[in-house]
Amino acid sequence: MTFDKDKTLQFCNQFSKNTLMETLKIEYIDAGEDFLVARMPVNPAVHQPMGLLHGGASVALAESVGSAASFFFINPELQEVRGIEISANHLKSIREGFVYGTARIIHKGRSLHLWEIRITDEEGNLVSLCKLTNMVLDRQKK
Repeated sequence: MTFDKDKTLQFCNQFSKNTLMETLKIEYIDAGEDFLVARMPVNPAVHQPMGLLHGGASVALAESVGSAASFFFINPELQEVRGIEISANHLKSIREGFVYGTARIIHKGRSLHLWEIRITDEEGNLVSLCKLTNMVLDRQKK
């Protein structure tokens, strides 16, 4: 099966309708066979009280892009993904503009995926460095 960037981005953006990703205005903007990129606007909706990007919003971006990227490696008709652990180091503050989360696979196992998600500002400066572990589960019959 060949990778189709446009279909992948369309799927990710459609899948996010009526979810936290839509609330935070997270948009998937680039993809490859081993990476996925999403962006999120930095504005008062994602600020902490001091007017800076909230660390929790950064983690929500990281988990969103890392979890969506695991779909590259599963059969969504038979399997589903659950984030089971995430860690984040916040290295730089930002008040406005966009942040970009780029997920790259570190380990692709049958039941676990480990992702590194680099969150950068518009100039490419590292804002947060995150690590996400996803568990791959068999989809339950309804």
